[in-house]
Amino acid sequence: MDGPLISFAIANFNGERFLRDAVASALAQRGVTVEILIVDDRSTDGSWELAERLAAEDARVRAFQMPENGGPGAARNLAIEHAGGRWLAVLDSDDLLHPDRSRRLVEEAERSDASMIADDLLVFDQDRYEAVATHLDAGRRGDAQWIALPAYLDETRMYGRRPNLGFLKPMFRAEFLKTAGLRYDARLRIAEDDDLVLRALAGGARYRLLPRPMYFYRKHGSSISHRLSPANADKMLAAGDRQGALLAGHGPEVQSAWRGKYGALRRSWGFAWFVDALKRRDAGGAVRAALNTPGALLLLRQPIAAILGRARARLLPERGGRAADPKAVLFVSRQRLMGATNGSSAYLLGIARAVRDAGLVPHLVQPSPVLFGRIPFFRLRPEMSVFETIQVRGGRRLGGTLVATSPAIFAGAVRGIAARLLRRLGATGAWVADRKAPYAIAAPWEPEDLLFVARHGRGVGQVAIADYVFQAEALPYLLDPSVRSAIVMHDLFSARAGQFDKGQGDSVAALDRASEIDLLGRADAVLAIQATEAQFVADHVGGTLPVLVPMAIASVAEPQPGEADILLFVGSNTAPNVHGLQWFVDAVWPAVRAAAPGSRLLVAGTVGSAIASAPDGVELLGLVDDLAALYRQAGIVVSPLLHGSGLKIKLVEALAHGKASVVTAVTLQGVETLVADAVIQADDAESFVRAIGLLQRDAGRRAALAGEALAAARRHFGAEAATADFRRWLSGAAGAPASRP
Repeated sequence: MDGPLISFAIANFNGERFLRDAVASALAQRGVTVEILIVDDRSTDGSWELAERLAAEDARVRAFQMPENGGPGAARNLAIEHAGGRWLAVLDSDDLLHPDRSRRLVEEAERSDASMIADDLLVFDQDRYEAVATHLDAGRRGDAQWIALPAYLDETRMYGRRPNLGFLKPMFRAEFLKTAGLRYDARLRIAEDDDLVLRALAGGARYRLLPRPMYFYRKHGSSISHRLSPANADKMLAAGDRQGALLAGHGPEVQSAWRGKYGALRRSWGFAWFVDALKRRDAGGAVRAALNTPGALLLLRQPIAAILGRARARLLPERGGRAADPKAVLFVSRQRLMGATNGSSAYLLGIARAVRDAGLVPHLVQPSPVLFGRIPFFRLRPEMSVFETIQVRGGRRLGGTLVATSPAIFAGAVRGIAARLLRRLGATGAWVADRKAPYAIAAPWEPEDLLFVARHGRGVGQVAIADYVFQAEALPYLLDPSVRSAIVMHDLFSARAGQFDKGQGDSVAALDRASEIDLLGRADAVLAIQATEAQFVADHVGGTLPVLVPMAIASVAEPQPGEADILLFVGSNTAPNVHGLQWFVDAVWPAVRAAAPGSRLLVAGTVGSAIASAPDGVELLGLVDDLAALYRQAGIVVSPLLHGSGLKIKLVEALAHGKASVVTAVTLQGVETLVADAVIQADDAESFVRAIGLLQRDAGRRAALAGEALAAARRHFGAEAATADFRRWLSGAAGAPASRP
């Protein structure tokens, strides 16, 4: 279809400070075609010149100038005259948009056959980082819903108790506006949006609400939304009279709601005149206004509350006292980070150390209490000190321990312990079944998670790093288009989907190829853990820079052949680890024990909790404080992974500890050419048994393989070599503005 899908109308008056960011956020809308119509309302700053430059830079932007200052309604009407899109969207010149807002709204509107559709506002204060909130209350949150005319009238009362729906920024179906002959009332300088929506609903429009916070509404010193002068109040009251006449033919439900709205408008009109008289020190005028509309005095609660709020803000400065630190780098993660206790945690901490080595300062924001799972508290290990600050939603630091603040997490922990004890005693049934906590990194984003990102992540430096592709959703909520962003890839999740047997599921999340490409494309760069992932990004994710960052790890001084009869498996409780270990225990271990009855398999990490019962010789150690001691002791490290992609970090760790290892092709995936001579590959039970037996019997062969492993680790996975590309990208990102909208 010819023409853009969406026309953005930006009415601008003296908005030079934020106009470029507003336009950039409209141009960055994904999955839709857009045009941006900037109408300058005779600004006295440099807005018009900036609008002309923006139009010259991008053919999708057009700039118009009003013949005289006419207000936002008149400016938007001029934009409507020139709009060629199927949908008309209003964007104020100081606001921002979530990059998926337009696509999501249009999809819902087309599905439901809506005439207009709006979303929730994320309201943020330009100068107070933690002053962030959504606009809608609990009664309007949830699933997509309709806004009928009576409800709209009830929820647009001026100075009402509920959030005013008139502040929302709906998108209109252009054909509906044309057919209904609707335009903004140019006489109104305030509440022109509310007036247009009311007249549209009165004319039969179907108004849909998708209550997700995707319109980012900026409050700052120059905002005009809440400045109600007597002149504007007079115009609004006159518009109210016209609206009342328009609604005269509607039923009793509408009439009742309208009387409530109009009564609130009358009180607001009287309040505007009362306040104006007080400012002019006109006691007589104030008395007349109060007598004319006695209810207006009740609205004094509004300025009193505002004064008290400002006083409180002065007395209680925001936590952390964040001044924009050009050396700060923000990490957003939802994995349970307590230290280098598993491969993904060790990898992320390695990247944070590289940030430190580059002379920058890493900060950590963890916006979801889901990361606690059923563990209500855990100790932060010394390596977590790499982060200058750690902010966790639903968690509180008590010394070196992070404690969940939700009683539900403690209750879940108690229930889990009780269920495990009862299972050991032979109890069965649904109550004692093992209920896994959701895997936090891919959990659905809650509105409070996103608000936490906005409150604690905004203003923390000019570089943001999202831990796993699933955290890409957090990046727009930093509310700053100039922030350079990267996603730590960890793994190619869409490649894992077909690797699990029937009945087995991935412990993280099912992610199809198109969705993964879309998520990866939301950042400026992707930090890929191995070359195959980096190549995937280069081939399929346009506009995003792949940066190869292999696992960086410190190596031991000498190879460690260890004790021949001790085998070691290290892993967290994820599906690839669980399935691989279970296969090894069932298919390989009995033959290993038959050949060498004294053999012991030490299983370190949370993966052991998923094994129902440990056979003879298998010791489930759980989390271990000192893995180095285990590596010194073990003679053979095994990695029998059958599924998964991405660099297996525990392989690199074993190499760096100078260990002889027996691994599968899945474990080697992506580094085959680098370490093929430093391990023994075995892909079936018989090969595993044979390789383990060889290393147990031949101490010289075991020592030689340990030496090859250590040499490979030093050659390919030393910190300097592994992080060189990342540090180069980081040095440019920390000192340069975003290269794309």
